[in-house]
Amino acid sequence: QLQASGGGVARPGGSLRLSCKVSGVSFDEYSTGWFRQVPGKEREGVSCISSDDNTEYADSVRGRFTISSDNTQNTVYLQMNSLKPEDTAVYYCAAEGTGWATLVSSDFDYWGQGTQVTVSS
Repeated sequence: QLQASGGGVARPGGSLRLSCKVSGVSFDEYSTGWFRQVPGKEREGVSCISSDDNTEYADSVRGRFTISSDNTQNTVYLQMNSLKPEDTAVYYCAAEGTGWATLVSSDFDYWGQGTQVTVSS
């Protein structure tokens, strides 16, 4: 089970931090990723952290977003800085059982509910 939280409204240039609490799987063996989706568009991979803490980022967020993992809390975070209106979307977290970092949504086995992020002035 994955529980995402931390969405909300931010101004352009602002920051938000998303959290994904993971339960029911071996947290230290799974990769955890963040995806986002806007109505009418396909789900987009944003970032992923592997079981050995390798990270992947979409080009659109590299340098602005940072993914991290707290193994003591079974939680993955997505720190989003320098937010842009085009970051507005529903954000989902997901877990993938091979432990590799990937941004391909079909690789992921478990999905949490989405959390809305809105960037607007």
